[in-house]
Amino acid sequence: MSTPRPIRVMRIIARLNIGGPAVHVVLLTDRLRPPDFESTLVCGQIGAHEGDMAYLVQERGITPVYVPELGRELSPLRDLLTLFKLWRLMRRLRPDVVHTHTAKAGFVGRIAAWLARVPVRVHTFHGHVLHGYFGPAKTRVFLWLERLSARLSDRLITISPALRDELAERYGVAPAAKFSVVPLGLELDGLAQSARHAGAFRAEYNLPEDAPLIGIVGRIVPIKNHTLFLAMAARVRRARPAAHFVIVGDGEGRAAVEDQVDALGLRDAVTFTGWQRDLAPIYSDLDVLVISSDNEGTPVSIIEALAAGVPVVSTAVGGVPDLLRQGEFGRLAPANDPDALAGAVLAALDDPAGGQDAIRQAVVAAYDAGRLARDLAALYRELLAARGRLPR
Repeated sequence: MSTPRPIRVMRIIARLNIGGPAVHVVLLTDRLRPPDFESTLVCGQIGAHEGDMAYLVQERGITPVYVPELGRELSPLRDLLTLFKLWRLMRRLRPDVVHTHTAKAGFVGRIAAWLARVPVRVHTFHGHVLHGYFGPAKTRVFLWLERLSARLSDRLITISPALRDELAERYGVAPAAKFSVVPLGLELDGLAQSARHAGAFRAEYNLPEDAPLIGIVGRIVPIKNHTLFLAMAARVRRARPAAHFVIVGDGEGRAAVEDQVDALGLRDAVTFTGWQRDLAPIYSDLDVLVISSDNEGTPVSIIEALAAGVPVVSTAVGGVPDLLRQGEFGRLAPANDPDALAGAVLAALDDPAGGQDAIRQAVVAAYDAGRLARDLAALYRELLAARGRLPR
């Protein structure tokens, strides 16, 4: 009996900028390899102010196919060229599955896959851009594009039940039956085994050993609402004068955030670290991780922090309440409420243990990268079998 050929998967993402989607696609490309799968990763170039995660593909020996025009912003002429390049690539490689990630790649990738007659077309929503990103007119354009792209998809994936419900019920992107929930998967063993309060990060940045240390990890962009984080910091500082705050990451909004630090008189209490590749020492020394976003899918920084044993406080937006199990795994505060956010942070500082050992174990089990790969491998086989296109 002959051996079935591998299932050919083409995975498309707009760019490998720092964030959960880039980690997600690299791990899947790495784990879905021969003999069962043959994966091709397609991506565009990162922006001028974005951190680059291309080192992840280099570490795993993955060679992406770069389509320079596959950027973040919509541009009719550039998008038509991207569409043509993707169609041509699909006609050459003949994938069985095209799986797109992020909004822009999802639009052009699924249209190209439909034109190229790819048997199965899948898209993952790591979040969405239908709230908090653009004005009303541009948001309506994106909603129309999402609904059109959904009609060209065999399955839509969200990383949390709340995100599925929001897209299906609030925005009407597609019927709920067309969605599958597949939680993120990450390589968490190192964080899970790391010691709490090892001190290396505090020593590197000359932070007092006994200062309450509160951090935010991620891109400095408007949707992450660092303004709210700093408003919270000012309130916590009044209650805990020794408290210190670290902003890990970078982005287009950094200058404005630094101006706000000065306006609030927090310059001696806030440290900017820029982009960091090794986050384990940071999580080790944090007393609380804060998410202050206006909109989120499933933040990787929350999963990483919980795996490292760090108490988490977040605004109750997007998929975060599901991730924190409605407050069982961390504290939730209403969006844009600095008093509530500060109160939750102070409560977390007063209860540093809070069952973190049990939470670490549960998070590592639920968000394992191997589980993610198995889930999607099974989904690809199911969809191909339904179309009668499973390789034999």
